[in-house]
Amino acid sequence: MSGRPVAAWPGPDGEAPPVLVGVTPAAASGLAILMVVGAVGLFALADVFAKLLTHDTPPAQVVWVRYVAMLALGLVVAADRGRAAWRVRRPLLQGLRGLAVLASGGLFILGLGHLPLPEATAVSFVTPTFATLMAILLLREAVARRRWTALLVGLVGILILLRPGGALFSPAALFPLGSAFFGATAIILTRRIGGDDAPAATLLCSALVGFVLLSATAPLWFAPMAPVALAAAAAMGLCYAVGQLLLIAAYGRGEASLLAPFSYAQVIFAALLGGLVFGWTPDGPAALGMGLVAASGVYILHREGVLARLRFKGMSVRRARRRAAQ
Repeated sequence: MSGRPVAAWPGPDGEAPPVLVGVTPAAASGLAILMVVGAVGLFALADVFAKLLTHDTPPAQVVWVRYVAMLALGLVVAADRGRAAWRVRRPLLQGLRGLAVLASGGLFILGLGHLPLPEATAVSFVTPTFATLMAILLLREAVARRRWTALLVGLVGILILLRPGGALFSPAALFPLGSAFFGATAIILTRRIGGDDAPAATLLCSALVGFVLLSATAPLWFAPMAPVALAAAAAMGLCYAVGQLLLIAAYGRGEASLLAPFSYAQVIFAALLGGLVFGWTPDGPAALGMGLVAASGVYILHREGVLARLRFKGMSVRRARRRAAQ
């Protein structure tokens, strides 16, 4: 739950953005891009607070605070969307997606407690690569050569980050990798849910699953928090909630295929904040690995956007994938 493309709103599903009266398409897209960049900047700042909290606060408690913010956001969105937010036709898939999002967020927080913020963030952003691999294996999706190349580039970037002697060469690296895996699982489940449930319903279901499960186990891990920790927790939740609201507003103004790649600005924000707050400085291989992971993810999201636009025009899935590969 680091704010990466696991729960982007509404996601690259081919929906046409609404027409904004009195606003040109270029201006609307520019504003939407700024909103996405602002959102991921807030997510990176929320991760800074989360990393600081993991020093003295149980990781489950840190995740629970985020779910409080997520549930509050879900209720606000549900109130705005009306009955569609409460109508769930795929409860089993929604429950599984909620578990995947919870596992992804929990593992990422565990990783922050042991790894540098920028590199943990970069590894977690291999989610689109994992999602594409899952789509090939589980959904039998055809993938053209250029996307295969992007997949390999992303995997090479991960191998460079996990190299012997690097900051991520430790068992703790499994935490952000696991986070990316479960994030990709959530993406695949979102695809299976498709248009059966509204995006607001999906957001609310995932928030409820995590909040209820964590609250039920609270007696096992809850610990009193000092005033400073409470302030940090409140700041983390606020950054996360405002960031999600910015994402929702952004995806209501611009095409998902245009906006999704800009989520990788979070890697840059994580690097800047990691240096300012924690004194992190990348070596050459780490910078190269982070760059390869980001480039791979941006390209994969771009091609998914091309495919979504073609499908929105009424093409069959097979024909759209053939055109997108050209």
